[in-house]
Amino acid sequence: MTVHSITEILEELAPLEHAEEFDNVGLLIGNPKMTVTGILVTLDTLENVMDEAIETNCNLIVSFHPIIFSGLKKITGKTYVERVVMKALSNDIAIYSMHTALDNNPKGVNAKICEVLGIENPKILIPKSKSIKKLTTYVPKSSAPLVRNALFKAGAGAIGNYSYCSFNVDGKGSFRPDVGANPTIGKLGEVHFEDETQLNLTFDPFLEKKILKTLFKVHPYEEVAYEIFLLENKNQNIGLGMVGDLPVAMEEKQFLSLLKKQMNTTVVRHSELLGKPIKKVAVLGGSGAFAIGAAKASGADIYITADIKYHQFYEAENQIVLADIGHFETEQFTKNLLVDYLTKKIPNFAIRLSESITNPIKYF
Repeated sequence: MTVHSITEILEELAPLEHAEEFDNVGLLIGNPKMTVTGILVTLDTLENVMDEAIETNCNLIVSFHPIIFSGLKKITGKTYVERVVMKALSNDIAIYSMHTALDNNPKGVNAKICEVLGIENPKILIPKSKSIKKLTTYVPKSSAPLVRNALFKAGAGAIGNYSYCSFNVDGKGSFRPDVGANPTIGKLGEVHFEDETQLNLTFDPFLEKKILKTLFKVHPYEEVAYEIFLLENKNQNIGLGMVGDLPVAMEEKQFLSLLKKQMNTTVVRHSELLGKPIKKVAVLGGSGAFAIGAAKASGADIYITADIKYHQFYEAENQIVLADIGHFETEQFTKNLLVDYLTKKIPNFAIRLSESITNPIKYF
């Protein structure tokens, strides 16, 4: 398999279009046409991970965090980032990063935290805006069922747990085929009126090329009239964080003990306990202080995340318990998730879970 064929499989799980605008995801280093000898899955691409890849004959590293986040003006080996890039290039090792593309996925980082903690029926905490597009096109009424069904099969019209969603308006279209045209309907030089159906279907932006290719293939007209709009609606099925319920409410300290055990951490930094049972739990892997307001608005009893600063703990305002368990700790199971996914997709391929420790924070 090539690097490209494997990245296509990864993007079925986490389309790059789902990543945040500030992020740097996708193939960061390497030739997409290169044949892959083995895949090493890691949370961070550090020098020890590169050494592990070389030793295990893995020439594709699938990393959660991007090793290159902003532009590099020099590559001299002065920093760990530069040394990793140099070693990757000199050993023909490709590096692919998923980061917020996987963060925003309903089966990604936060879903894994919910699974580990036993949180049931989790939903997206912060639904992603500007992640829905709408296609409007005009089709001869007799051809509307054919075109509509083809677009459905291409992925258009899927909304949450519903599929085959569309809005259809019948009307009258007009056009005149001019010199050079080869009309399916109508005659050269004559204005033609046709009974048409206006089709309206929403779709995920990462499907746009596939949907337009399908539209042009099945639409009977030589020139296809269509419009694509980026909607302001929030996508309830894509976004950061999750919130759900414990099977049974727990006393606060009892839940914090469970949290330490399940998330393999020796320390939980938390705001003042409120003396109320924990039932609804919000989670967001990585740096999640920005979502404290969303966690409170969700009605969660506790919000689990990382990198909360001193003054941000005050934002709990006796409405919620804030629990900071560490950046690495919230994302530690991500590489297991990716190994499981890739093993199911390509079971006869060499896929390794990195044994390198990449957590830069130590506890005494």
